[in-house]
Amino acid sequence: MDKNRVSKKVTTTILSMSLLTVMAGAAIAPALGIIKAHFSEAPAMLVQFIVSMPALLIIITNLFFLPLSRVMRTRAIATTGLLLYVVAGAGCFFVDNIHVLLLMRAALGASVGLIMPLSTGLLAYYFPPEEQARLMGLSAAMNQMGGVVATLLAGFLATIAWNYAFLVYLLGLIALVMVWLWLPDEQLGSANKRGIPFQPRQLLKFHPSVTGMLLLMMIFFIFPTNFAVLASQQLGLSAELITIIMVGLDVVAFFVDLAFGGVMHQCRQGVKYFAPLFFFLGYAAYLFPSVLMIALGSAFIGIANGVGVPYLNTIASIKGGKNSATTVMPLLSAALYLGQFISPIIVTPFSHIVFGENDLTGPYKVGVLLSILFFVQVYLTRHFQSLPPANKQSQSE
Repeated sequence: MDKNRVSKKVTTTILSMSLLTVMAGAAIAPALGIIKAHFSEAPAMLVQFIVSMPALLIIITNLFFLPLSRVMRTRAIATTGLLLYVVAGAGCFFVDNIHVLLLMRAALGASVGLIMPLSTGLLAYYFPPEEQARLMGLSAAMNQMGGVVATLLAGFLATIAWNYAFLVYLLGLIALVMVWLWLPDEQLGSANKRGIPFQPRQLLKFHPSVTGMLLLMMIFFIFPTNFAVLASQQLGLSAELITIIMVGLDVVAFFVDLAFGGVMHQCRQGVKYFAPLFFFLGYAAYLFPSVLMIALGSAFIGIANGVGVPYLNTIASIKGGKNSATTVMPLLSAALYLGQFISPIIVTPFSHIVFGENDLTGPYKVGVLLSILFFVQVYLTRHFQSLPPANKQSQSE
């Protein structure tokens, strides 16, 4: 078979997995109100765990990805992850007990913990560094598209009944068929003999990207956890308009991701500062609430997320080389979901202590401060470093 055709099929298969990873929590977020009403007797925290539970299990599963990759080949890992994704995700349709539902959501998190390192790490394994910026942009774009599709589809399904929203996870069957047909069967773990990826040496080597991803996700998740309150209480926006603005952010990020390869080529050294800069502008705009300013701020945050994620994945994959799937990508995946999980735990109390509980813009002021911290982190860890040449494959440690 023609090499280009094989590459396109492999790329499409890997990107199909990227489409699914964001859906672990985002797919159910629009239906959470309806789910909460159905489980009205359950503690509110248990209902909130329906969204956050997958993130915890993704982090835990990533801890064991390298040992697992030594005993299972890529197709087996992907197949196991995708089968568990469909069964645990769509299986919630048949569950009417909050505790069983949380167990299913935990299993869904474990499935994404298997899929996500492959969805980015295999791009570094199969393709040379000069192609990785474009491919990481496409991967992030598929992630954003997954968020848009899942949000709209799950919201529509939830209008039928609360449990119908979980049927959105049947989309994993498409990626499962593609994996069976086209994903090459590699033994990734055999290429790396240095133990689990979370050892101090690996953290030292990749700490700029890992810390950057943690900060980026902490800053970004200030938006989805606070935006609806600010927009409805301060501006009186309807739920429909709020949804449009939130989906619009994902659309902006999607197109930025598509263009990332060109952006990286044109602004190879300056692109490192784009994410903290646009986060700063976005949250600063929210401090002057009006429809125009929050729409503009949301667009800036979309740009920051659209540039930041593929940039961190690209430079990490270049540094990690062919071993990225078993070294730095599980680290980045863990940092990404850890940032999502701890963002409200840190931002909300800090906002209440510093700016007062009645200041609705307090979380966005924290966003401005964290954006400055992110800028400083980038400067201290990357300002005096140049990216590896685009035409030369880096060797992992």
